This record gives sequence, structure tokens and C-alpha cells, in this order.
Amino acid sequence: MEQDKGSTIPLTAANTIIFEKIFKEHFKGLHAYACRLLRDEQAAEDIVQGMFLKLWEKKDEIQIEKSLVSYLYRAVYNDSLNYLKHQKVKAAHLAHAARNTGSNNNSTEKVSYKELEEKLGLALRELPEGCRTVFQMSRFEELKYHEIATKLDISIKTVENQMGKALRLLRQELVDFLPAILITLLLNL
Repeated sequence: MEQDKGSTIPLTAANTIIFEKIFKEHFKGLHAYACRLLRDEQAAEDIVQGMFLKLWEKKDEIQIEKSLVSYLYRAVYNDSLNYLKHQKVKAAHLAHAARNTGSNNNSTEKVSYKELEEKLGLALRELPEGCRTVFQMSRFEELKYHEIATKLDISIKTVENQMGKALRLLRQELVDFLPAILITLLLNL
């Protein structure tokens, strides 16, 4: 397959054969690469399969102008780094929870959680309307960016920009509560 010479890969529904061929040709190499990064064979397989799934789901949006192989390896690299970061957060949470077991009582945790809820509600109300709407649809209604874009009749890029802005503003407002937020998010995984 000569897709590495700067051509655009036409990943449309009519080209499932091309996609299947790309998958078969590159899965083993990408899996080995992810294994080296993660040192976990099952996680590596999940990362590579997830990357191919995202590639298929966004086939109508993605234009690979240069090297297909570079694109695939970069995607696996980025997804692997995200996975490792997530694992670090989970480990930090477990360590934090282990240290604080017994030292915190339930009423203190309830007060902190209530305070966090109040602060989050206030921070959400202070967001610009567009950011707030996109954030709530993404996080509370669990809609994907393309679903939000369709419902609001805006571009996916606008959704991405609004989410980025919302997260940045919320991070600034909730900086004192970030450990509690991470714990809450991890417990809901």
C-alpha cells in the first residue's frame, strides 16, 4: 500500500476494504509499539483498537495528508500517554485514599462534598452561556462533540473551543477542589 507518499487517504464508507487492509497491515506493529510504551499487553491492545475505532468513526472528517504510518503511530503514542496519565491519577487517588482512611470522618467528607457541589454550581453559573451549554451537554448529558454540534447547529471545532474554554475557566475557579474533583471523577469511572 503506497499511502505513505503524501496522498490523502479517502476513508469513506465505500472504502471499508482499504480500512480493513490498513488495520491488518499495521495492527501488529502498532500493538508492539503500544506494548513498549505501556508495558501492558491488554492495555496496548485496547489502545490500538480504540485508535482504529476513532479513526473509523471520524473517517469523513480526517484527511491524512502525509504519512499514514506516522499518523497511526502518533495517534497510538498520544492515546498511550493519555492512558498513562490516567493511571497516574488513579494511583494518586488510591494512595491519597489509603493515607486518609480512618483520619477523615464521614461528616467532614459530606461537608467537603457539599461545599464542592456548591462551588461547582457557582462556577458553572459564571461560565458564558455557550460554554456552559456545551459543557453541560458533554458532561451531564454525555453527548459526543458531533452530537452537540448537531443539536446546537454549530461546528465541531466551535464545540471543542467552547469545551476548552469551559474547562480552563472551571479549572481556575475550582483550583482548591481539584483533588476532590479527581477523586469524584475516578469513582464514577
